[in-house]
Amino acid sequence: MAMTLTVASSLVLFLHFISSIASIDRSQFPNSFLFGVATSSYQIEGAALEDNKGASNWDVFTHLPGKIDDGSNGDVADDHYYLYEDDVELMHSLGVNSYRFSISWSRILPRIQPFVTLSHYDIPQELEDRYGAWLSSEVQRDFGYYAEICFREFGDRVKHWVTLNEANLWPKFSYMLGTYPPGRCTQPFGNCDFGDSTIEPYITAHNMILSHAIAISNYKKNYQMKQEGVIGIVLYAKWYEPFRNITADHIAAKRALTFALDWFLDPVIFGDYPPDMKAFFSSRLPAFTDLEKKMLQLKVDFIGLNHYTTIYAQDCKFSCEVATSDGNAMVITTTERNGRSIGEPTPMPYFFVVPDGLRKLVMYIKERYNNTPIYITENGYAQCSNNSVLKQALLNDTDRVEFLQSYLTSLTKAIRQGADVRGYFVWSLIDNFEWTFGYGMRFGLYHVDYSTQKRTPKFSAKWYRRFLTGPVMFHNKNLETLAFE
Repeated sequence: MAMTLTVASSLVLFLHFISSIASIDRSQFPNSFLFGVATSSYQIEGAALEDNKGASNWDVFTHLPGKIDDGSNGDVADDHYYLYEDDVELMHSLGVNSYRFSISWSRILPRIQPFVTLSHYDIPQELEDRYGAWLSSEVQRDFGYYAEICFREFGDRVKHWVTLNEANLWPKFSYMLGTYPPGRCTQPFGNCDFGDSTIEPYITAHNMILSHAIAISNYKKNYQMKQEGVIGIVLYAKWYEPFRNITADHIAAKRALTFALDWFLDPVIFGDYPPDMKAFFSSRLPAFTDLEKKMLQLKVDFIGLNHYTTIYAQDCKFSCEVATSDGNAMVITTTERNGRSIGEPTPMPYFFVVPDGLRKLVMYIKERYNNTPIYITENGYAQCSNNSVLKQALLNDTDRVEFLQSYLTSLTKAIRQGADVRGYFVWSLIDNFEWTFGYGMRFGLYHVDYSTQKRTPKFSAKWYRRFLTGPVMFHNKNLETLAFE
């Protein structure tokens, strides 16, 4: 039997709800602004062997011993492959006007603008087996062919394309630390059977950038005019604050951003790697040919940012231990200073609530990249899910509501300062398989009971719906319904 809230506790929730929507509302954003939710195919789809589906890198990796914290995999996940119609109705009930998903499995949705990612950490295992996937330049041709099929078959219904998700994090996790498939690394970064953590991240990033460029070039030359869509790339984007108020740490924070973001954005906007990276890593960074630089002149239409946290950066240029230097940027990163956290901690390791970090990040992108349009393609709050956490506590996710409210408020400040921000997507629509955390972390606006696949709206789902559709007053007898209907 479900736990019943008392009228008093319901009243607390209701007052929290009303106060939260009072400080930020839909009218503070442009009418054309996209508000949505985000998912990815492997994390929610399931149906791993259905309809002649080929194996992906994650299908193989998650079945290797010790790779996933709770020993789980995405074979079933949220069973979205069969329950997608129900999940579309969840989105309609929220009132979102866009849905970001990846097209490894693609369904184009009515009444909601699809915001489609071509590759969200997954790639056919066949390409890994045949030539090493992103380690080989052959992947550029195959990615281009895959993108061509997607543009041709779905482009009449898709107006927002993303080539790669978190392309700057993918080489680090897969080829530097070895925690994502194919699990390649060397000491001191990790303990893998194969790999080279000092070289392979830069080779794979180079192939990702050129794969992206091939897709962009094809779309702009052959599809964009007639399909009237836009195309961009999504990067994982932390904000870095200097650890100390000294010149060296201010430079270190900027260097950390350069090695994390400009590494990819400079080539796809300006046509080459950042000068600072070329100066530090001239022997590691592959060079773009004149033909490749010409292809890179066809720029992205927008930049997608997945933002969750802010951390401190401290210079260690002359004292770094390689394994502790963030992305080889010769900085030490930390979340504490003088015994105090940079922000309120969350259940997700290394994620802290620092709303103004989003504003600073957006303004940095605005200034460096000529106010290229920006979408916040992921932003969300995790809950720890284990046997000691009651479902009722997971449904009463007021911390998530406060997080979303504070970050949206920060985003409005960036917009008022002139940043061309055009959309915001909550991660995620539903609880799902969170990569190496398995099912131990829940980011969803809707709770998923994995044993039954039942979806239940959390308090945050109700908040997001009221935020998008406008506040509604409730009589006392409906307070409990408001909290957990």
